Amino acid sequence: MVDNTQNKESMKEAIDTLNQIVVSNSTPKTIKKSITDLITDLNNEEYSLSVRAANTISLLDDVTQDPNMPSYVRTQLWQAVSKLESIRE
Repeated sequence: MVDNTQNKESMKEAIDTLNQIVVSNSTPKTIKKSITDLITDLNNEEYSLSVRAANTISLLDDVTQDPNMPSYVRTQLWQAVSKLESIRE
């Protein structure tokens, strides 16, 4: 069973990756807005870590379908999804 410390570390790494995308000058504004909203949701402690991760994974899947997304940003988003997928209760 995965412990809470590992889950929190995975969440932190995913948020760090998403923050890197947001601060990048080459990320389109619409994508920055979507990702900023997702980061806010991930930091909202109203729900458990696994629920926040699952919701964000679902929303990131929609974000990655944006035709204006640069390929390297899509790759970074998949890295964040990978970290979020490792969060289990």
